[in-house]
Amino acid sequence: MSFTVPDTLEAALTALARPGAVALAGGTDWFPRMGEGAVGAALVDLRRVPGMVGISRGPEGWRIGAATPWATIARADLPPAFDGLRAAARVVGSVQIQNVGTVGGNLCNASPAADGVPPLLALGARVELAGRGGARTLGLDDFLRGPRQTALDPGEALVAVHVPDPGPGWRGAFAKAGGRDYLVISIAMVGALFRVSAGRIAGARIAVGACGPVARRLTALEGALVGARPGQVTVVPGDLGALTPIDDLRADAAYRLQAVAVLLTRMIRGLA
Repeated sequence: MSFTVPDTLEAALTALARPGAVALAGGTDWFPRMGEGAVGAALVDLRRVPGMVGISRGPEGWRIGAATPWATIARADLPPAFDGLRAAARVVGSVQIQNVGTVGGNLCNASPAADGVPPLLALGARVELAGRGGARTLGLDDFLRGPRQTALDPGEALVAVHVPDPGPGWRGAFAKAGGRDYLVISIAMVGALFRVSAGRIAGARIAVGACGPVARRLTALEGALVGARPGQVTVVPGDLGALTPIDDLRADAAYRLQAVAVLLTRMIRGLA
């Protein structure tokens, strides 16, 4: 095993071009997956690369460095549209994990139950990737291709998450179902943004995780909610046809759909 801590993006990409190199930030997902055996990879710690840590606002929206810890996101002074992302940040693992684990690591781990993905999908997030051949951006829904599968090419690193300015009036929300709030893999979770005007839903963006190979938006339901009075909305499993949950040790598919319906109903009625 080797361990490199580059202080420029160019040096980091050079290190990642070596065979067997692995990009790390907090390592809270990667190290547990390795088990108790010897680590033979060439580890490249990205946390000292400029721009990899921190949150900034530009003309088109917000930039979150990929190595930004969840604890920083939870405490960040962000507009109400980010309330769902900040709420998710507060339930990623434990407080200790939140201080070390990063938003980029959560995305590159590509777990179907990654708590950070649904609120970022609802926010319309894009990811910035860099390799020795140049930089590119992808929508988060294109970046995540399946369980533990992403669009990262060999030698590439995820350097930032970009969120377009949501505009006024949007408020984010997040809810999850699990055996407890912390240190548990989610049975189902919902990240959403809503805009309410004159007592009715004027806009909705809803994403659900842990109910399919990747988290996904419920665009049909989003459209159906426009014009509804929040206090009169009841979501039922039949409204969630885009989801394809599985049966596993934590819950069966029917329970997951029911859980999403209940979480969404509570979330939407809370808008009233």
